[in-house]
Amino acid sequence: MNASLTLVVLMAVMYASGVYVMLERSLTRVLIGFLLVGNATNLLIFIMSGRPGSSPIVTGTSLDDSMADPVPQVLMLTAIVINFGITALLLALIYRSWWLARLGDEGDDVGDEHAEETADETEAALRSSTDDDDAVQDSLEELGRGTDDSGAPVPADSSAPTGEDAR
Repeated sequence: MNASLTLVVLMAVMYASGVYVMLERSLTRVLIGFLLVGNATNLLIFIMSGRPGSSPIVTGTSLDDSMADPVPQVLMLTAIVINFGITALLLALIYRSWWLARLGDEGDDVGDEHAEETADETEAALRSSTDDDDAVQDSLEELGRGTDDSGAPVPADSSAPTGEDAR
């Protein structure tokens, strides 16, 4: 197959301009560059796919010789979906950076109207956790089990000396 020289030149220009624009510091330019590179990749797959042919669904006919290869079509669809996903991610990053830039010196520390309630709940949960740990330690001591240097419980072993025998 002879690829159209126009499509090859267009693809090369899109790759070159996309990479050039992606090297800028602005996220918007990175997004535009990525879109150009993604579309150039789709064009590359299209150019390399070969001649158009009949549908690959129908087989056993005289048209089998001119059947199109479905793999490049699937690759193009996959490239489009990946391009769309990364575009959505970059748009979210652009929006987030714009939103943070509008806040100025406040940055990401926007006041929370429920901060005191949250602090009280966190402190109560930590107290409850400490009480639970103390109850577990008391239960282990009642059963005659202790803890090792790392604080992990040591299982009671009949051959291990206990009490005064350990001294």
